[in-house]
Amino acid sequence: MNKFPMWKYLLVLFALTLGVVYSLPNIYAPDPAIQISGASLTYAPDGAIQSKVTSTLDELGIAHFGEELSDTSLLVRLENQDDQMRARREIEAALGDNYVVAVNLAPTTPAWLQSMGARPMNLGLDLAGGVHFLLEVDTQKVVRDSIDSLESQLKKALRENNLRGVTVRAGADAMRISAKTDDLRDEVSRLIRRDMPELEMRRSEEGGSYVINATLTEQFLKEKEDYAVNQNLTTLRNRVNEIGVAEPLVQRQGRNRIVVQLPGIQEASDAKKILGKTANLEFRLEAERESLVSMRERFDFRSELDQRRFGGAELERSVLVYGRNVVNARATFDQQTSQPQVSITLDSEGATRMNHGTRDNIGRRMGVLFIEYKPVTRIIKGENGEDVEKVEQVAEKKIISLATIQAALGKNFVITGLDSPAEASELALLLRSGALAAPMTYVEERTIGPSLGAENIALGVKSVQLGLALVLLFMLVYYKVFGIAANIALAVNLMLLVAIMSMIGATLTLPGIAGIVLTVGMAVDANVLIFSRIREELKNGVPNQSAIKAGFDRAVVTITDANLTTLIVAVILYAIGSGPVKGFAVTLAVGILTSMFTAILGTRALINLIYGGRTVKKLWI
Repeated sequence: MNKFPMWKYLLVLFALTLGVVYSLPNIYAPDPAIQISGASLTYAPDGAIQSKVTSTLDELGIAHFGEELSDTSLLVRLENQDDQMRARREIEAALGDNYVVAVNLAPTTPAWLQSMGARPMNLGLDLAGGVHFLLEVDTQKVVRDSIDSLESQLKKALRENNLRGVTVRAGADAMRISAKTDDLRDEVSRLIRRDMPELEMRRSEEGGSYVINATLTEQFLKEKEDYAVNQNLTTLRNRVNEIGVAEPLVQRQGRNRIVVQLPGIQEASDAKKILGKTANLEFRLEAERESLVSMRERFDFRSELDQRRFGGAELERSVLVYGRNVVNARATFDQQTSQPQVSITLDSEGATRMNHGTRDNIGRRMGVLFIEYKPVTRIIKGENGEDVEKVEQVAEKKIISLATIQAALGKNFVITGLDSPAEASELALLLRSGALAAPMTYVEERTIGPSLGAENIALGVKSVQLGLALVLLFMLVYYKVFGIAANIALAVNLMLLVAIMSMIGATLTLPGIAGIVLTVGMAVDANVLIFSRIREELKNGVPNQSAIKAGFDRAVVTITDANLTTLIVAVILYAIGSGPVKGFAVTLAVGILTSMFTAILGTRALINLIYGGRTVKKLWI
């Protein structure tokens, strides 16, 4: 009685081996490091930059080692974490604005563990330090763009239907349409109802003119706002993933705000450069110069002007296709001229718009307008007269290509006229990351230093150690030999918890440490139920081996029921909770699974090895 089949012992041994291997990387503390990357792909670090960085550190007397140069960045490990900020400032001053210098933590996991896919747990912002931003999406810009687009669409429809005597003026969130006669106003109203269902109309008479005030419907406004926020959310996630920040948090908050947390990055200015490097494209027809003056007079024509590359080319205000319609972009070379170019693939909406916009304009030139929103810090006067920093998003626009339309374009085409392969690669990268649907402003920012994160880790580890020590002492005193088995299983439980968290790439946060402390109590609770049942069986005169068997078999149902209900709560917390709540839910859920395994299977395997298959006169319990 109380003997496991060999496969169960092998299963426990296999789990123990996995736990050792995949929890082991967490004992290797990361090295403080400085990471240097180019402000764009044109300025990727090379050997000369590496020499300049190391010589700067030598002049400062900062001990360093283990330089790692990759295609996009340079990592330099430091001996002392206190030197990180000073090294960052001096290196940034030495390299200039073309390079981004950030503090980082470099892993020290041995190569043999890395070859097995073992890596330490990712630490959240509250443990690793980093930056936190709250950004607000300028949804009003989306409304203005929608009004401008509808204005252009309406003017075109008026020309096509030969409706003269109508003036269209677009405001910030509405259009004012004036007609000379009431019949003409009725014609315009029918045209709007037929082709522009997103507009609501209100009729009035002002100064002898028959006026229509057209505004966007509430449903259309909500759809546009949701699209802008979700598109920016996706773009930021893609952009942060491109730079390799470990376990970033990018999520929506409220109607038009986005929370961004970047663990390991200690400089808010560096993070702003990262978040600001998101590009947008607009494909527009070049304005025809011979009719430019008359068009401005007749239709309030507005254009984009670029004085730098194409001799002051002017593009029409109306947009054929937006960057958001780009589903894929890759840098290639023209087979005939060997010049760099970017191959573009549009979605179905973009392909239709591009085809309709180019098939009637063969022979005209189409420009590609590149728009990049960059954060600019301005000093303004606060309410009390003090100087306050205000970060604004400034749009930098330039025409990167201006080519003649030879035939109607569709889903696939190329952008030419780029200066270098690096520019083509960066443009393709930014387009793959996605386009900002609307600019954003920084509402809140704060930095958590690595020293504060280290203090949180120390306090969290101390709480786990204290709770574990008290539990181990209680089990040892109260349950004797069975308590020893429970303590061993509890230690294995914590090791398996850490190993699984590392394997699945979960992020450990301060609430997550609280979940680990709770797991310690829940894991020993299962053993208490089992051992109490064994004691009851012994008091009822049941033989020792039968009491052990009954204790484990009959307590399993209660343990499973209690842990299953808690697991359901953990899943719900993860599904609807925010970042800190998710961190707690993950460790709680994993801890429940590991505690059930160790309490039911692990503890019984140990008890079976000690008492199973032989005559036992007395149980030390």
